[in-house]
Amino acid sequence: MPDQALVTPPAELIELVREFAPADGVHATPIAGLQLLRLAQPGAPLPALYEPGLVLVVQGRKVATLGTQRLVYDPLHCLVVGVTMLPVAQVIEASPERPYLCMRLQVDAREIGALVLESAGARPAAAPVSGLQVARTSPELLDAALRLLRLLKTPQDAAVLAPLIQREIFYRVLTGELGARLRELSVTDSHAQRIARAIDLLKHRFTESLRVEDVAQAAAMSPSTFHQHFKQLTAMSPLQYQKQLRLHHARQLMLGQGLDAAVAGHRVGYESPSQFSREYRRLFGAPPRAEVRQTQAAVAGGA
Repeated sequence: MPDQALVTPPAELIELVREFAPADGVHATPIAGLQLLRLAQPGAPLPALYEPGLVLVVQGRKVATLGTQRLVYDPLHCLVVGVTMLPVAQVIEASPERPYLCMRLQVDAREIGALVLESAGARPAAAPVSGLQVARTSPELLDAALRLLRLLKTPQDAAVLAPLIQREIFYRVLTGELGARLRELSVTDSHAQRIARAIDLLKHRFTESLRVEDVAQAAAMSPSTFHQHFKQLTAMSPLQYQKQLRLHHARQLMLGQGLDAAVAGHRVGYESPSQFSREYRRLFGAPPRAEVRQTQAAVAGGA
């Protein structure tokens, strides 16, 4: 289609991601909240943890599956993450010659709220059907992304200019086709905003034994209404969400700090090592020790 050419990432943007993500993996940058990702071959579907923000793919293609929802994002479509989400993700298009390249930009919900208040004449809010959404990229969005990545070459300017460009990027998202759904997450006392508060509670207290009734009370909803809206936003029940948060954090502890499975499981709230191992295998496809070894070997081998 003719309009698709308008949203093709410029060659300079692709080259900047290549330069600052020179090998496979996730690369931090000096710009707060900005990460770059490179992968030279398609990967297996794996459970993932997506923090609120924006994912802009500049080369390749990836799919995120959430319940029955299948979201494909590529250079023509960006992924908007409204709340912390736990999809199954898979890079489906990548090669050594044309690796999968993307930039991830995290956002503080308070920043979105401030932009919503300043966006006079914004379209009315609409209830989001999911915390993950895909939208068409725009020339304005890609132009701002390019200017942000150029700052990696002039770090002396980044401290002042990067926050302004990041703000512009999320302004472009808010004024695009998904803006109304993102605004709903910031509207005081909306159902989506209440669920977002409950998710924050689960993120901060995932190691505790929480009852759904208590979390629903924190969201000022009846348990049945809370369960319905929580599942609409995340595609899982509150208890499933808490369990997956525990397992993801345990995996991070084993990969990042070298903890063994028993210690990591206990650290995230499991009293039974055997239960932790069973549930870890059910989510990640292998027992903790074996899955961590596989992941470490893949990273070491550049796979």
